[in-house]
Amino acid sequence: MDLSFTEEQRLLAESVARFLEKEYAFEHRRAVASADPGFSRESWAQFAELGWLGIGTPEDQGGLGGGAVEHMIVMEGCGRHLVVEPYLSTVILGGGLLRRGGGSKTALLADLASGKLLLALAHGERKSRFDLAHVETSAEKSGKGFKLTGHKAVAFHAQLADRIIVSARTSGKTTDSTGITLFLVPRDAKGVTLLPYRTVDGLRAADVRLDGVTVEASAVLGAVDAGHDLVVAAVDEALVALSAEAVGAMAALFAQTREYLKTRKQFGVPIGSFQVLQHRLVDMFMALELARSTTEAAARALGDGDADYGRASAAAAKVQAGRQGRLVGQEAVQLHGGMGMTDELPIGHYFKRLTAIDTSFGNADWHQRRFAGLTAAS
Repeated sequence: MDLSFTEEQRLLAESVARFLEKEYAFEHRRAVASADPGFSRESWAQFAELGWLGIGTPEDQGGLGGGAVEHMIVMEGCGRHLVVEPYLSTVILGGGLLRRGGGSKTALLADLASGKLLLALAHGERKSRFDLAHVETSAEKSGKGFKLTGHKAVAFHAQLADRIIVSARTSGKTTDSTGITLFLVPRDAKGVTLLPYRTVDGLRAADVRLDGVTVEASAVLGAVDAGHDLVVAAVDEALVALSAEAVGAMAALFAQTREYLKTRKQFGVPIGSFQVLQHRLVDMFMALELARSTTEAAARALGDGDADYGRASAAAAKVQAGRQGRLVGQEAVQLHGGMGMTDELPIGHYFKRLTAIDTSFGNADWHQRRFAGLTAAS
C-alpha cells in the first residue's frame, strides 16, 4: 500500500501545520476551552475559509472533495494543538451522515462547508456502552411524521449544534441492527432537553432528552429502519480521525518530552544523557510511529471500496491509538516528573485528551475483539 501523499494532500498538511502553529498556541486553546461556548467561532470561520470544513463535501456542493486521508491530515494537526472546535462531530460525523443519507439533506452540506451549520450525533445511550446497534430510544408513527422519546448520552458538542442527528428505533428489538432510523432534529425543537457538561479533556458534551419530540417525515435521514449501516460507516471514519488526532497528540508529547530531557539538568548534566531515559524516549518514538503507520493504512483502506477490510483497519487503528497513546502519555508525565500533571504545562492536557480518545466509540479492548471478529473468516 502506497502511504505517500499526493501533491494536494501535502499542501493541505503544510497549510494545517502552518496555520495552527501560528494561530493556535496552548494558551489560546486553554482560554477558549475554559469560556463559553467552549470553542472559537472566529477559528471556525477561519477553518471554513481554509477549506477544512468542506473536506468530504463534493465540489459541486461547495466543498473540496477528498475523504478519510484528508480528514486524517486535519485531525493530526488538531491533535498536535489540542483543537477544541467541533470538527469531528460536525464535519466527519455530521457531514458523513448527510452524504451517506443522500436525498434533499445533502443540500445542507454547503452550509456545513461554509461554517454556517453545526451538527452533532446523538446515538449512544446509558446502557449501550460501545454497541452501535443498542438503541432504546423510540420513534413512533404520529400522523405523517414521528414522535421521538428517549435519552441519549454523551453527545459531543450537542449544546453547540444547530441540528442534532438522533437515532431511534422504528422497529425490532433493542439490540437489532435493523430497525434503527436517523432523524435530523433542530436543537431547539419542542421536547428536546439538553444536559450539558464539560468532559475531562476540556471539550463539551451533553445528554439529550427527547420527550415526545414530533418531527415530520422529511426529518428522516436516509431510509426508515436503515440507519445502523449509516452510523457504522460514519463511526469507522471517525475512528480513523480520532486515531489521527491521537497521533498528533503523541507527536507533540514526544517533541516536548525530548526537549525537556535536553534542558533539564541533574548532577550537572542534561538528564537526556542518561541511557535509561534515552531508552524510554525511544519507546515513545516507536509507539508513536506504530500508531501513525496503522492510522495511515486505515485511512487508505477506507477509500479502497472493501467495506470489511476498511472496518477491520479502522478497528486496528483505534486499538493502537488507545494502547500507544497510553504508553506515550504515561511516559511523558513520568519523564516530566510531578510537573507533568500540573495545569500550567500542556503535558497533562494531552494525556487527558488521549485518555478520552481511547474511550470514544469503543476502547482498545473493544476494538481488538471487533478486529478479531471481522478478520476471523478471512
